[in-house]
Amino acid sequence: MKKDTIAAISTALGQGAISIVRMSGDDVFSIIKKIYKTKDLSAVPSHTIHYGKITDGSTTIDEVLISVFRSPKTFTTEDMIEINCHGGPFVANKILSLLLTHGARLAENGEFTERAFMHGRIDLTQAESVMDIIEARSDNALHLANKGLDGKIYELITSLRDTLLNIIANIEVNIDYPEYDDVETLTDTILKPRIESLLSDISAILHQANVGKVIKEGVKTAIIGRPNVGKSSLLNALLKEDKAIVTEIQGTTRDTVEGEINIGGLILKLIDTAGIRDSEDLIEKIGIDKAKQLIEEAELILYVINNNEPLQDEDQKLLALTEHKKRIVIINKIDLQGKLNQRFENSVQLSALKKTNIEALENKIEDMFLKGDINIDQNTYLSNARHIALMRQVKQHLEDAKQSAIDSQPVDIIEIDLKTAWELLGEIIGISEQHTLIDELFSKFCLGK
Repeated sequence: MKKDTIAAISTALGQGAISIVRMSGDDVFSIIKKIYKTKDLSAVPSHTIHYGKITDGSTTIDEVLISVFRSPKTFTTEDMIEINCHGGPFVANKILSLLLTHGARLAENGEFTERAFMHGRIDLTQAESVMDIIEARSDNALHLANKGLDGKIYELITSLRDTLLNIIANIEVNIDYPEYDDVETLTDTILKPRIESLLSDISAILHQANVGKVIKEGVKTAIIGRPNVGKSSLLNALLKEDKAIVTEIQGTTRDTVEGEINIGGLILKLIDTAGIRDSEDLIEKIGIDKAKQLIEEAELILYVINNNEPLQDEDQKLLALTEHKKRIVIINKIDLQGKLNQRFENSVQLSALKKTNIEALENKIEDMFLKGDINIDQNTYLSNARHIALMRQVKQHLEDAKQSAIDSQPVDIIEIDLKTAWELLGEIIGISEQHTLIDELFSKFCLGK
């Protein structure tokens, strides 16, 4: 771990009322003393703010407020100083340059948070939650990120690890200390229900993780249909702006047009695709091929058909193409005389051009993704792709351990998969397993008498 003093501008670059230049490390007080002459900050109490001027020799750079934070009660657990200067990019960069000239090093991306993690101030899931807070685009996503920062994910993973560790510890005792009569002998018939209980918990976590991922990342939504059924009008109506060109000419949309909306805390990443039909136009065909690709990638299909004409062969083909997807059938142009006789499951009737009944569509989308047993306040949801991928590996190793128990394999064979699952859970919260397994085994299971 680097011990040098780092500095960086913590606020976004650009014009603003205030910019913050942050510094962390052992030498913050000796460095700031060279450019801040108003008082000796090394003698002031922690968590205090001080007015003064930053100077370069005899030249005043800016009037500032300097916040002083003393180790260990800081974000990085090191001594820290934050300089609140006026918000022009030149001023902030000038102050940063002075700090670097007098001994600080320019911080790498994320290095302040990395130091907080390396010093045990936060675990890896909390570090990742910091970025999730920065990137949050809805109230639900922000709430989810704050639960991670509060340590709820850490608590969830630690509880699973403790349960696993107790099983592993018992196996170790059975193998290495068979003379202890008061230690439960673990057989495959005892291990199997314990593993099944863990699998049930992890399956529930992974099921909820789908919700967490949707809340954090949004829903990739493809608007598809034949040419001139109103796909671009629907995009404009949902976005409440004229983003896509709307004409009576078939094939107007030749490439994808994208936009985002927030529906009840759910981010919908909308993609208006080219009308799908047989075409000899080379450029239009490229757009149609891209539309078909997006159907496979999309998490939600808004399939648009016309209310004022019978279902066409191309409509039937698209219905078949999207029947395996999560889909809402949009019966558009209800302001015109209806000629559509079919009924569709999970459909909404509206007029995209007149913006009629758009709210009904928004409500249906919200019901599909954010209703039911979802409770962000009470439940802890995994939403990070790394966490979810590791949790799936944990589940697979527990499945393998269960099968080994069913096959009456020796407990030391079953233990291999259990240890791997335990280590993978440790990876989620950033715990290295090189030296911790034995220490934790003996701290959790007392062998002394």
